[in-house]
Amino acid sequence: MKASAIGFNAEYAEYAPTYEDICQLTDDIILEFGAPWCGHCQAARSGIEAELDGRSITHIKVSDGKGKKLGRKFGVKLWPTLILLRNGIEVRRIVRPLLKQEINDFLTR
Repeated sequence: MKASAIGFNAEYAEYAPTYEDICQLTDDIILEFGAPWCGHCQAARSGIEAELDGRSITHIKVSDGKGKKLGRKFGVKLWPTLILLRNGIEVRRIVRPLLKQEINDFLTR
């Protein structure tokens, strides 16, 4: 999948997998919605990067906004929104995390 990387994925991809593609994934996945110009996304970036660095989890970082179907399907309203998926099913989400500890708790709970 073009929009994914193991560990931290630095860029929001304009290409978004379909909802059906996401539902068929079989491992733990972090699906992140945001925008490169978003101040909240920029503020959260270093904490997200620090917590995902070295973890073997796929991070799909998708550019979200008006007319973007995947974000609407997941009910995303604020950025960044990180969603942990297990076998294509949402397990939990965190919205606008700022502290590394918040992100660590989200990943290890």
